[in-house]
Amino acid sequence: MSAVEGELGILARRRIEAEIIKPIYEILVRDYGKESAQAVIGEAVSQAAVKAGEYFASREPHGPNLEGFVALQELWEKDDALKVEIIASDATHYDYDVHRCRYAEMYHEMGLGEIGHLLSCNRDEVFIVGYDPNVELTRTQTIMQGATHCNFRYKVKDQEPGQ
Repeated sequence: MSAVEGELGILARRRIEAEIIKPIYEILVRDYGKESAQAVIGEAVSQAAVKAGEYFASREPHGPNLEGFVALQELWEKDDALKVEIIASDATHYDYDVHRCRYAEMYHEMGLGEIGHLLSCNRDEVFIVGYDPNVELTRTQTIMQGATHCNFRYKVKDQEPGQ
């Protein structure tokens, strides 16, 4: 049985979350303004992403590592959520481009395009911190914010001697 078997796909999770967050966001905008509302949503979602990373790390029988993280990607791709082109994948790198993102499509359809990056994209960098702080993500563009593709570049950080 894979580590993700039986897990709800992330796209389905994000839809449920967005249905709850949308009215909260609308009230925050009404009462505190768009900038404050986005700051609150961004902070809350980032905290949840770190906790999610920690949760998935705790389920790794041999501890979290890049290989285990790559296996988790099945959850993000479930339900045809992403069209992914893998560029490189080994023990120290996992590089891929996303050419279709149903997360972005979903948020725009729900009228949440202006905060879609807060609800989804911004989670990536902090999820990996919770999962394995020895792995870093570099990404310079996303479909959510208008690019033709998202460029994910995960790399195991260089270790200092003796670590």
